[in-house]
Amino acid sequence: MAELRENEIRILAALDKLDGKASTEKLMLEVELPDAAVMRSALILQEKNFVNVHAKPETKIKLTPEGEIHAENGLPERRVINAVIALGGKANLKQAVQEAGLEPQFAQIALGWTQRKKWATFDSKNSMLQVSSAPKEGNDEKLLNALCGKEEIPMDKLSQELQAAVDMLKKRKAIIVEDKTNRILELTKIGKQAAEESSLTVMVGKKEVTQLTPELIITGNWRNVNFQKYNIEAPVANVWPGKKHPYLSFLDEVRAKLVTLGFKEMTGTSVETAFFNFDALYTPQDHPARELDGIYMVKNPEYGDISAYAKAAEKVKATHENGGATGSTGWGYKYSLQEARRLILRGHGTCLSARTMVNKGLQVPSKHFSIARVYRPEVVDKTHLSEFNQVEGIVVDEKLNLRDLLGVLGKFAKEIAGADKIRFKPDYFPFTEPSVELSAYKEGFGWVEFGGSGIFRPEVTEPLGVKVPVIAWGLGVDRLFMMRAGMDDIRCIFSQNLDWLRRKEVA
Repeated sequence: MAELRENEIRILAALDKLDGKASTEKLMLEVELPDAAVMRSALILQEKNFVNVHAKPETKIKLTPEGEIHAENGLPERRVINAVIALGGKANLKQAVQEAGLEPQFAQIALGWTQRKKWATFDSKNSMLQVSSAPKEGNDEKLLNALCGKEEIPMDKLSQELQAAVDMLKKRKAIIVEDKTNRILELTKIGKQAAEESSLTVMVGKKEVTQLTPELIITGNWRNVNFQKYNIEAPVANVWPGKKHPYLSFLDEVRAKLVTLGFKEMTGTSVETAFFNFDALYTPQDHPARELDGIYMVKNPEYGDISAYAKAAEKVKATHENGGATGSTGWGYKYSLQEARRLILRGHGTCLSARTMVNKGLQVPSKHFSIARVYRPEVVDKTHLSEFNQVEGIVVDEKLNLRDLLGVLGKFAKEIAGADKIRFKPDYFPFTEPSVELSAYKEGFGWVEFGGSGIFRPEVTEPLGVKVPVIAWGLGVDRLFMMRAGMDDIRCIFSQNLDWLRRKEVA
């Protein structure tokens, strides 16, 4: 006979006693073990061909705490109707509720169901209920009566008329419908022989222990017990420990790489002034990106305070109107400081670069980056979200040129996104010249546009007090993650699919 543990032997003996076949519920009572212990032993016995486990799915119905109240006292509408009948067939709703002894939380429910079931008419002007005759007992009431005092009832044991009432009572939260699996254990021929062996009875008499304790050693009782043996190759249930979201882990990796390269992180708030989001970046105040279909406006408060940057604001104003001291002709319009104070949800991370450059403590040379959540009223599809993340960066140095920018972008796309190839094409932004768009290609994924970059124009840097070249880029880090993870829909990044979250590891 194969070597068995105490619980397995007890279950074999119990099955033999119960004519070779029994449900897990019966075995739990017979061997005095919990359900998990019985099933664990049953699966081991099945592996050793001692038993067959038959699974039968079954739908069971049981009362909720609220359903128990209704099963005992009657449905709220029935109690109110009976009270109205007792009061002569017509009564004020409040009076009927008091007469019925109905709990306050069920009063409106009772009224609604009397109307839905057409048991009475209700005059809302004087709050009067009128019943013509006593309504017959409905299927929902019959089902409650059938469940009253019972722990649960299998669905297939109900008549068709009672089954028809299940959905109604379920919606009313009076019953719970659960799908369960009943398991029946049946002895095989080998299991029958093992159960009948005389050695089995002897083994059952010995207690099985999992640890050699000081007490067992001192008393000498270790001679009278069986020590449980463990099968280290036995299958176990999957365990899913908590971990950081794959996308958040990716952002941490991006941040760590940039810090390693000598970049300092820029931070700021999601609510920004139009001055830093647009004006300081030489975007005119009549630019389409500043319309309601291009940016989210803050309703209350509508305006913020930029008085701490008054000198920079005056220089930016002059640059917009006539070029100021930059040598540019400017945009040639009347600049509004009131419009510059307008509060918005930041539409890009470049506003953080503007705030960094206006800082008197800016060092030359220096490198800065941010990972910022930004907001735009985009049409949501597989490549666009109305709320997304950007990785933003600037490098401030006297000797910078376009080749430096392209080198940084190429390194970024290959090391962060795992791109196989990159390409650049000319682009236009109000605040950079020249401007470059970055796209990257990965085998099996295709080409993806990541975002824009360029060298800040003097109209941006000089009003903010920076006299040297500044290269800048703003890339959609969500798309970088998509390429890295092999995803074709940006919405899946924020998936609640537990299987994906548990298994996803970004290479």
